[in-house]
Amino acid sequence: MSDLTFISPLVGGLLIGLSAAILILTSGKIAGISGIVGALMQVKNTPKDHYLWRILFIAGLLSSSYVYKFFAPLPTSEISASNSTLIIAGLLVGFGTRMSSGCTSGHGICGLSRLSVRSLVATISFMVTGVIICYLLLHWTKF
Repeated sequence: MSDLTFISPLVGGLLIGLSAAILILTSGKIAGISGIVGALMQVKNTPKDHYLWRILFIAGLLSSSYVYKFFAPLPTSEISASNSTLIIAGLLVGFGTRMSSGCTSGHGICGLSRLSVRSLVATISFMVTGVIICYLLLHWTKF
């Protein structure tokens, strides 16, 4: 902590919490990414007046890295997984979010703050499954 590496995650977490709070207080909507994107894809079932805020939310999410780079250098990242592994992982995440009726942002940030028991169970499931899979992939396989 001597090089202040905790400041960026702290500020990021505060901004995520603030944006989720503003969204639910101003519109009553949950800032769960899978629900926001999923409703954009369901043209027949989503009311027309729900598109603008969803599109703006996703645009803000996608453009945040470009805004961040004006204040600090972007961290470098290296993906060592193959394309097939990334595709399978993405499909599993999509399946999991549908199975649990939401994603980590919806349950972990918004659901827990509303004291939702369903979100507590989902978040515990996400975390336990993630820890087990990471352990198995890092220690028991040759991926």
